[in-house]
Amino acid sequence: MDLALLEALNAERAARRACVVVTEIDSGRQRLVKPDDVATDPLATQLSDALRTGKSGMVVLGNEKVFLTVQVPLPRLVITGAVHISQFLAPMATMAGFDVIIIDPRTAFATPERFPGADIRAHWPDIVLTELGLDPFTAVAALTHDPKIDDPALAEALLHGCFYVGALGSRKTHAARLDRLTERGVSREALATIHAPIGLDIGSVSPAEIAVAVLAQIVGALRRKPAAKEQAA
Repeated sequence: MDLALLEALNAERAARRACVVVTEIDSGRQRLVKPDDVATDPLATQLSDALRTGKSGMVVLGNEKVFLTVQVPLPRLVITGAVHISQFLAPMATMAGFDVIIIDPRTAFATPERFPGADIRAHWPDIVLTELGLDPFTAVAALTHDPKIDDPALAEALLHGCFYVGALGSRKTHAARLDRLTERGVSREALATIHAPIGLDIGSVSPAEIAVAVLAQIVGALRRKPAAKEQAA
């Protein structure tokens, strides 16, 4: 790998941006493909699938072989609310390969005793999210029912294009939430992407079951093909 390509690759890694190194097996030539360039690339379909799954592999096109080396940031799950659901969701998401951060300024709830081994930030979301830097490889689950904690996190998640944004609460609660977020300047298009009520509709009752439903929905958002691609496939 030449120095210029290596420097470009390291820059993408440092910025938590996905990319793919395409290596032509016969010639050894390499190029770096970023997500914005995929649509116009001759390997658009293969590159899209590689970025979606995060899996590297060989691609055969006629007599030509290329190897796709995928560099995808570790997916993150930011949870607002050190609540009962979070106590199940956090370890499950960690086992599923997510880097999990729990945010809750209520120090009585955000404790190592309730979340052993977890990355707990006992501060307001406005402060923590500025430090973290949200991105398209981050999911945000708002679970407190407290607008002072959940609303800032939701607004930031939508602003930075997080791949999943979900919020706990009934449809009536969510309608009021949409009004508040609209007052914050969040667009209708962005608001329509919020998963609320949060989680797949599997009839969940207990905090553990709700956590299962939420994690399944998050993984689906991360890995599932867009509907248009599924129909064309």
